[in-house]
Amino acid sequence: MTCSRKGCSVFCVGLALQDTILTLDRIPDRAAKVYAKGRREVGGGPAATAAVTVARLGGHASIAARTGEDNIGATIRDEFEAAGVDTAWLRAFPGIRSSGAVVLVDSSGERLIVAYADPELPSAANWLEPEDWGDAVLCDLTWPEGALRGLNAAQAAGIPSVLDADISRHAAGTVAAIVDAAGHVIFSRPGLTQFTGTESIEEGLRIARRPSHIFVGVTDGADGLFWLEDGELRNAPPPSVDVVDTTGAGDAFHGAFALALAHGRPIADAIVFSNTVAALKCTRPGGRAGLPDPAALCDFAPELDLDWLMVGA
Repeated sequence: MTCSRKGCSVFCVGLALQDTILTLDRIPDRAAKVYAKGRREVGGGPAATAAVTVARLGGHASIAARTGEDNIGATIRDEFEAAGVDTAWLRAFPGIRSSGAVVLVDSSGERLIVAYADPELPSAANWLEPEDWGDAVLCDLTWPEGALRGLNAAQAAGIPSVLDADISRHAAGTVAAIVDAAGHVIFSRPGLTQFTGTESIEEGLRIARRPSHIFVGVTDGADGLFWLEDGELRNAPPPSVDVVDTTGAGDAFHGAFALALAHGRPIADAIVFSNTVAALKCTRPGGRAGLPDPAALCDFAPELDLDWLMVGA
């Protein structure tokens, strides 16, 4: 496969929000008043951070998402544009509050996320009609109508599709329809448990896999990616790093995976590449602040063949 334009393109569909990231020694396990050691304001959301990952790695990224026509929505758009992400399909709705989250990050880099989405946010996706969906499509579960539109378009165009299947507040049947429509499904560990009803990774992957799927896997933090291959459970752990902040690591993994598929890379290469991107992201605080560019990847993992990243650049 060769890219259809100068540099490979990934069209991302899903959630864009503003994160308030608070760092503290320990995440409380009961109601309490605690003081944070640091505070950062940064854009977040699975599809959104995946899009920024693609752009940071030298790919062409587009984002389709919904915000309010408010100051937070304007900030979200400004950050995308500063990162080089195409915002032609980022739609701001009047009278709607933009989505946001408070993220607590402890001294080991683990996090607790409390997210908010305006219940009046319009769900329809009939306005999402790009002439070109790029070389791969990535969706999350937060906007079912948008995800199905993107995944079905990818199937019709014969390009790879990637689903970031984290936990969802939507009905089980709605989530199942999105999972069914994707070519490559990568769950989070909580997302796989929610979808399949089992804590077992292997059993969960067997339940989740559909005949139409090309690849089904699950990320499990420091243990990396698990997937089924020839009926056997496989695992690829990430490189060892000093973890500072895991916020956005899964989103970075998905963005890197979709970009590798857009370049026509084999799945085995895409896994190694994505693991490395996600691990390196965790070495710096602030969510997107740690997203690596190709030069940082080469410095961190000189043994990786990354010549393909520069194709068309």
